Amino acid sequence: MPHDHDHTEPPSDLELRVKALESLLLEKGLVNPDALNAIIETYEHKVGPKNGAHVVAKAWSDPDFKQALLTDATSAVADLGYMGRQGEHLTVVENMPSLHNLVVCTLCSCYPWTLLGLPPVWYKSAPYRARAVSEPRSVLAEFGTELPESTGIQVWDSTSEMRYLVLPMQPVGTEDWGEARLQALVSRNSMVGVELAKPASTLAQRDAES
Repeated sequence: MPHDHDHTEPPSDLELRVKALESLLLEKGLVNPDALNAIIETYEHKVGPKNGAHVVAKAWSDPDFKQALLTDATSAVADLGYMGRQGEHLTVVENMPSLHNLVVCTLCSCYPWTLLGLPPVWYKSAPYRARAVSEPRSVLAEFGTELPESTGIQVWDSTSEMRYLVLPMQPVGTEDWGEARLQALVSRNSMVGVELAKPASTLAQRDAES
């Protein structure tokens, strides 16, 4: 199963089709051009997974925010300025040594765009949507995530009304790190649950090389 092929450069014919559809919708008055441009600007340049990484890093470093996030994630992230574009609600599920969480959308590709940006190709694929439910441990292994047999796996099925975000376990040795540094350890895949947060040594190695 493909892992992380984002295909950020679509084929030229697809680009032309999308542009033609966009022009038609604008011409027919079905789409507000300002709203369309705002959405494109947000997801192309401002989001990616960095908003989600901000949320996770703040939860790791601020116990009060973490509690608020786990109690009412929709309100907690809204306080940071992150709100769903379609009025959907958000639930944050916390990874623990005894329990690992994995997010999927079995019907289509519902995804917390405001926090993670555009969904990757593999998330929308039929194999992932089916196998994440039926054999989650095998799917995780294909992403390089090997969990102890004693760790349970909870699969969360996103819908148009409810989106899920995984709060990864904070890497050992980062307890006194600031938010900005912690964010570098948080990947999109860790917030979907197919991978763990990067270890502290990742940044130590990067610092040594720079």
